[in-house]
Amino acid sequence: MVQTANPLSKYYRQPGVYIKLPSGGKYFSEGGFQPTANGEIPVLPMTAKDEMNFKTPDALLNGQATVDVIQSCLPNIKDAWQVVNHDVDTILLAIRIATFGEIMDIEAPVPVVNTMQTHSVNLPSILETLRVTELKDEIATKSGFKIKIAPMTYKDLTKNQLAAFEQQKIYATVSNSQLGEDEKSLRFIQSFRKLSEINFEVLVDSLVSLTGPDGTTINDKNQIKDFFDNSTAKITTEIQEALAELRLQGSIKPIKVKATEDQIKAGVPATYEVPITFDNANFFV
Repeated sequence: MVQTANPLSKYYRQPGVYIKLPSGGKYFSEGGFQPTANGEIPVLPMTAKDEMNFKTPDALLNGQATVDVIQSCLPNIKDAWQVVNHDVDTILLAIRIATFGEIMDIEAPVPVVNTMQTHSVNLPSILETLRVTELKDEIATKSGFKIKIAPMTYKDLTKNQLAAFEQQKIYATVSNSQLGEDEKSLRFIQSFRKLSEINFEVLVDSLVSLTGPDGTTINDKNQIKDFFDNSTAKITTEIQEALAELRLQGSIKPIKVKATEDQIKAGVPATYEVPITFDNANFFV
């Protein structure tokens, strides 16, 4: 049976913006990403179905809603689970621009006085700052250790966030339960231990290699785990801070806003920072 073209197809959605992924798409496995000649890929506005996906709590929690929307709006991305952390903010920001336009109002607390104030944000200018990001995967710590990392995929990010959420939910449930204090303490200890294990696994899995000040390099996961099991807290903390610095690449920085004269008189700094967060409750609605 031959399917005829829809006579209303000229009204179908068209790309609202074109972007280059900060990673260049180089971390996708074969078939996960379709590159273009100039490196720019089209971003389509969301459909009604996409917007409904962002209103489904379970799908948001397990990451499926975001994956479905990314694949709907960025047809060059065939498997959004493979999107690395460096690219997430660029992708979501572009979808927001393509769907709702270039200006977004955000509400944030004013420091010192703690009142709420609305700020109008120019999203393309923020997207442009992400476009010029040059990613690096190696960094040195103050103690002379060098780490090389592998970006986390969206699947990894979701898995870790879900595990942490489950532990936080257990903590809240125990806090509000009728258990005795001894039993509560035991459950809290177990929950904190599990969270520590999750963070430790993320640390080990994130490293491709670790090089000591003497130039000795290890890249075996068991050896890396053994190192952190036996190194000092100072060294581990420095490595975690260096890792966090690399992880922030490609992420949206807080915007700087100016306080009013009345706010300054009340003790508010002349300029202060306002973070831009991807809260699905307001960012995509």
